[in-house]
Amino acid sequence: MAGNSVFESIRKKSEGFFGHSHHGKDHAERVYNLAVKIGKEENADLDVLKAAALLHDIARTMEDEGKVEDHAVEGAKIARKILEETGFPAQKVEEVVYCVEAHRFRKGSEAGSLEAKILQDADRLDATGAIGLARVFARGGWANLPMHDPSIPPKGEYDGRSLTSINHLYEKILKAKEAMNTRTAKSIAEGRHKFVEEFLGRFLKEWNGEL
Repeated sequence: MAGNSVFESIRKKSEGFFGHSHHGKDHAERVYNLAVKIGKEENADLDVLKAAALLHDIARTMEDEGKVEDHAVEGAKIARKILEETGFPAQKVEEVVYCVEAHRFRKGSEAGSLEAKILQDADRLDATGAIGLARVFARGGWANLPMHDPSIPPKGEYDGRSLTSINHLYEKILKAKEAMNTRTAKSIAEGRHKFVEEFLGRFLKEWNGEL
């Protein structure tokens, strides 16, 4: 089992890669905490989960800034290098790399290991609930998206780019609950999903001057 010093070293080496609040190092830490919580319940390898959670979005800023096409693919390459430099157990490196490659929400592919499933769940949980709402509007502000435009209906299928922040809630965030892999994550998702539904109801009534 890897010691705490290994994960602190991973944190330190990864810090410089995070550049935006919606996918910043605080997001990585929340995913880390959720992954550990779920992993303990589901009897997963916590070494793999901890490392994968800290590194899963390490190339996200590069993608947002147009420097790479797929942050999961690029992130896996960076993750392998960091893991080799920090003394992470060599026999588990490829498991972590696989988790990073497989985590992405819009890929729609089924994760092939328990740890990859849990990382997906933890990442998706952080996209919903109160935190998820805050992140949607933070990203919307960064991208200069309108909060809402009633003349632009939500797309039937999420294609990686929503035209308004409210549409993003319909196109992606409200679908997160059904995408959970594990029993533990499904249980956590229920309350978060309900909170988003309640927020949307209130937002639209206020938008129309009903409240």
